[in-house]
Amino acid sequence: MTSSPSIVCPRCSSNAAKLRAKSPVDDAWIVFGCDVCFYTWRSTEATENTDPNKYPRVFRLDPTEIAKLPGVPNIPPLRRPS
Repeated sequence: MTSSPSIVCPRCSSNAAKLRAKSPVDDAWIVFGCDVCFYTWRSTEATENTDPNKYPRVFRLDPTEIAKLPGVPNIPPLRRPS
């Protein structure tokens, strides 16, 4: 996929978001993804999910704080019925 000009990530406001995929039919949708916070969104979503100025503040991430976030916990082993 060809790289597009810098796209601002709605969640972390970095310029590291890129075009990831395009609809094979008449550009019906485009998928973007951020290399900093891994947020991914479609061009067809509501503006509060795609516009950095309208993205809910409570869900925003500060790129400088991402490294300090706790890791994702391991998935526990599947319990088998007794």
